[in-house]
Amino acid sequence: MSARPALSPLRTIGKLSAATGVKIPTIRFYEQIGLLREPPRTASDRRLYDDAALRRLAFIRHARQLGFDLEAIRSLLDLSDHPDRPCGEANAIAERHLSEVGLKIRQLRAMQAELTRMTTECAGGRVSACKVIEVIHDHSDSP
Repeated sequence: MSARPALSPLRTIGKLSAATGVKIPTIRFYEQIGLLREPPRTASDRRLYDDAALRRLAFIRHARQLGFDLEAIRSLLDLSDHPDRPCGEANAIAERHLSEVGLKIRQLRAMQAELTRMTTECAGGRVSACKVIEVIHDHSDSP
């Protein structure tokens, strides 16, 4: 007698949330915008998710952790759904994102330098002579 492959259990939205670390409202949002397919429902209208939904949601979560925006994730999911396509487009999406991350890092370093300068120059006296307040006032007129 041959062993049958075990059927994967269907999960409620709460169990899917617990398994992936994605909050329930976020799962519903991903369904509404089409990143996650609307699952079948029980007679009592409860959503039931299979292993494919779990893998897809885990993919979305990891892509979000890496900072990809929703449109980039949509494109990456489309590529993932067509495994025979060349991966050049996926690489181009990742390279664009890497460039954006580099820009953000440069902006954060500039911000760090400005904040370091402000706090280093602060004499710790009265607000009327506070370098932090002065620097922020000086830049409040700029865009």
